[in-house]
Amino acid sequence: MRRALLSVTDKHGVVEFARGLQELGFSLLSTGGTRRTLADAGIEVTEVADYTGFPELMDGRIKTLHPKVHGGLLVRRDEASHLAAMQQHDIEPIDLLCVNLYRFRETLRKPGIGRAEIVENIDIGGPAMIRSAAKNHQSVAVVVDPSDYTSVLRGLREHGGVLPPEHLRKLAAKAFSHTAAYDAAIAQWFDYE
Repeated sequence: MRRALLSVTDKHGVVEFARGLQELGFSLLSTGGTRRTLADAGIEVTEVADYTGFPELMDGRIKTLHPKVHGGLLVRRDEASHLAAMQQHDIEPIDLLCVNLYRFRETLRKPGIGRAEIVENIDIGGPAMIRSAAKNHQSVAVVVDPSDYTSVLRGLREHGGVLPPEHLRKLAAKAFSHTAAYDAAIAQWFDYE
């Protein structure tokens, strides 16, 4: 069974996207608020902590930084040693990652916002997962923008549940642009703080 991990700050369209993925035979992993949103909509979803066997720690700062998550995203499916490591460590492949990041720029615009809250809105796990999935874009679709949900579902339906290489490359390029802009905004804040 193909697997998708969904962990989004912007919940717009995620329920419909998740339903479409399930209709295509994907099992779903998710975290925190996204998992609750999906479960409340009656969608079967597994909490990432249940999959990894490791609870969220430090007020949610650590939840997806785990070898079962990154191994599932980074595994080269054409490399025997990677497949052997997956089997040895009970890692399942993740075929699609849907992540958008904490609202750092929006947090900066809040009146009276303190430094501690700004720092807490620096996403760590999200960019790490996005970069892992985009690096392995030959095998993993990485979706960072809700406006891409429709085209991704259409592409999956038209191509037997696997996006064509050119679509995967475009999504990866968008993903790296997304994390680069995010990091640039954080760096700019540190420079002018």
